Amino acid sequence: MPDSAQRPAAATSPNSGFVQVRGAREHNLRDVDVDIPRDALVVFTGVSGSGKSSLAFGTLYAEAQRRYLESVSPYARRLFHQMSVPAVDRIDGLPPAVALQQQRGTPTTRSSVGSVTTLSNLLRMLYSRAGDYPAGQGIIYAEAFSANTPEGACPECHGLGRIYTVTEQSMVPDPTLTIRERAIQAWPQAWGGQNQRDILVTLGYDVDRPWQDLPQEQRDWILFTEEQPVVPVYPGYSPAETQRALKRKEPPNYMGTFTSARRHVLHTFATTQSPLMKKRALQYMLSTECPTCHGKRLRLESLSVTFAGLDIADMARQPLKRVAELLRPYAEGTAKGRRKHDAQHPEQAEVARRITCDLEARLQVLLDLGLGYLQLERSTPTLSPGELQRLRLATQLYSNLFGVVYVLDEPSAGLHPSDTEALLRALHGLKAAGNTLFVVEHNLDVVRQADWLVDVGPAAGQHGGQVLYSGPVEGLAAVDASQTRRYLFRQEAADVARASARVRPNEAAGSSAATTSADSGSSTTAASARKADRPVAPDPSAAAPKLPAGWLRLADVRRNNLDGLSVQFPLGVMTTVTGVSGSGKSSLVSQVLVELVASELGINNEELIIDSAEAEEPILNSSLLIINSQSGRITDGLQTIRRLVRVDQKPIGRTPRSNMATYTGLFDHVRKLFAATPEARRRRYDAGRFSFNVAKGRCENCQGEGFVMVELLFLPSVYAPCPVCQGARYNAKTLEIRYREKNIAEVLALTVDDAHEFFDEEPPVQRALGVLREVGLGYLRLGQPATELSGGEAQRIKLATELQKAQRGDTLYVLDEPTTGLHPADVERLLAQLRRLVDAGNTVVLVEHDMRVAAASDWLIDMGPGAGEEGGRVVAEGPPAEVARSKQSRTAPYLQRFLSR
Repeated sequence: MPDSAQRPAAATSPNSGFVQVRGAREHNLRDVDVDIPRDALVVFTGVSGSGKSSLAFGTLYAEAQRRYLESVSPYARRLFHQMSVPAVDRIDGLPPAVALQQQRGTPTTRSSVGSVTTLSNLLRMLYSRAGDYPAGQGIIYAEAFSANTPEGACPECHGLGRIYTVTEQSMVPDPTLTIRERAIQAWPQAWGGQNQRDILVTLGYDVDRPWQDLPQEQRDWILFTEEQPVVPVYPGYSPAETQRALKRKEPPNYMGTFTSARRHVLHTFATTQSPLMKKRALQYMLSTECPTCHGKRLRLESLSVTFAGLDIADMARQPLKRVAELLRPYAEGTAKGRRKHDAQHPEQAEVARRITCDLEARLQVLLDLGLGYLQLERSTPTLSPGELQRLRLATQLYSNLFGVVYVLDEPSAGLHPSDTEALLRALHGLKAAGNTLFVVEHNLDVVRQADWLVDVGPAAGQHGGQVLYSGPVEGLAAVDASQTRRYLFRQEAADVARASARVRPNEAAGSSAATTSADSGSSTTAASARKADRPVAPDPSAAAPKLPAGWLRLADVRRNNLDGLSVQFPLGVMTTVTGVSGSGKSSLVSQVLVELVASELGINNEELIIDSAEAEEPILNSSLLIINSQSGRITDGLQTIRRLVRVDQKPIGRTPRSNMATYTGLFDHVRKLFAATPEARRRRYDAGRFSFNVAKGRCENCQGEGFVMVELLFLPSVYAPCPVCQGARYNAKTLEIRYREKNIAEVLALTVDDAHEFFDEEPPVQRALGVLREVGLGYLRLGQPATELSGGEAQRIKLATELQKAQRGDTLYVLDEPTTGLHPADVERLLAQLRRLVDAGNTVVLVEHDMRVAAASDWLIDMGPGAGEEGGRVVAEGPPAEVARSKQSRTAPYLQRFLSR
């Protein structure tokens, strides 16, 4: 801990009420010693990449999990996803821990709100034991009310709710082409497709005749047959030469197996593990609602059982708020029309009362967290990380555990300021029940509510990893090295505002506790505190909102709770769409706007659903499938837009082989520099030699991974540097090539800041590195694996990659909650880069809850007024100052409070 850090009074034993950490070295932590109180709300702050999560999750939670798993049987340990053993000397006084992390990966599409909260299990039991059955029908067990089981899935659509078919038109989009000209687009590209064409030549089909001129019988056989004849293949032969070779019984190059286009598409879709292949197969499949279950996914026997007048599929489609209203009379025993039934079946009445009481109590927790607009059937891939985390938090709130440490990762992510208040009540409820909360957070409203603050920094990466302060919130005012201090207290608000010409006065402390001086009583601190109490005048250097260059107008928008909405987005400016959680912001911007613009620009809609870099499976849920539908239309303004770019927080890759250098294209320049060295040219090494993904350059012992894994059956797997390459990832011959006295592995180990200096004579590399530094990523290593990057870091890498390109002023940039995971200091950097895009003539549209971003925008569109059925409308729009005066907007009071500081 540095000299400037504050430490609590002596905490010397596990019974002192403190968790004592000694010698934490996980990731960038620098031999950290810190004492953290139990039975308190402890918030970990610091800039992105400073080491907050390494301390809270990588050290404290990982050690708590390790200790717990030591107490269970070896067999049971195998069922857990075990974190690696943290690099720490000792931790004393650590209770059992539960982690509620942001899940930024791709959850399975079979997972839903109901399954995450376990509400679906109770609902299925309710329908099974207390549902209204048709006369003469026997009881159906709970499993039969799940579309994910053989007992419950509709036999027609296998529980998907939709039927997927292929047609001649979908597989052969241009019938004027010949088979040789690849008329059958559904067949594989490259050799696979050529193989099928060569087989057809052997079978005697005319591959040089336009598809539309072939007899229908032949077309049907080629596309739809289930036969798979095996025939000799003569690649490169003309049809006539092939027939002569067959007559002469000339030995073929190989024997080929024919596969019809339909069989290939369906087989690929069902079995491939490649997201790219699955996405391609999906292009040739048509989706229609299942005619048997009408999209409800269940057997008709299951759908015939009702409760409160609804079958279980219709119940799962209701907002949680409505479900609670429907079940309440049964829980209270006041349901109309049930008395006669209850008298005849008293056992069902008791079951109904007990289950509905449990359901209502669980639902109330979700309603208190502001999630009443969600439906039980809502698939988890459509939820924001914040929504998913609050669902898991609701389960913990209902469990009433005692003496547990809850470790939360930005629980306020995706929350409107009004919803944050409900979250804080829930956190205080957990603490009041006798638990400890360790919260990694950037939201200053949450930070101010902390009992204890642990500020990590001072900067990111190798420049961070120190505990600058550990103590009550107000004490941070005395720590000059803290970047959080600038935003938490008002004394430097004006300086921060000047840092970005577009950013208005920064958010200041709202509570008296946050603006009092530290206990040290120094005159400097006291003066700072007095200054913090005074309102900060608007910064005169902040420019007025930029005027729109035109308007992109949408009409008849229908999606989720948007019903016939008309809306206009200004062009050439930065627009932020605000509103409470569930008001329709993401439905409007990230779904409909993106889809409509992409469709007009000729971008394949499947790319909007399945990202080949991240997704593991296509979204098949009937409520999500949007491939063959449009939800609205663009009436004006598209003529000035030529490109569409979405910048999100999804990982830039899912394996350590993907890194910042490869994603940005920077590595291509670096490899060419190594290939151009005299020694590499003498050995005839090309640029591919310097890729750790290519056999000729990588270390074969670790296959270019840089480490080897030792599987320990009942313990976490151990990863150790490769004993051959010592973690360098390359073979010895490749590492002999040096550019300016460094080999390729040593270059990848450089930080962006160091590499910027190292490549001072290479303008293309300098340009790319310069942009990465401007977005605040100078601390990252060039070869840092994608799996080690936070969502905010991944997003800024994507933004930097885009900023490297020449700006033509014709691009629409769409960002959904880009400040998630970002410290206020990083938000300032993000805003500066977005302003660069706008100043180049581009259009930027964001979905955001951060009032700092809203206040810095040129135009606001506020959705609402409420969530779900109570939202879906534009309640206010205009420059920030104008929206702040709206009486209908729930965002306006928070925006007004921010602008007045």
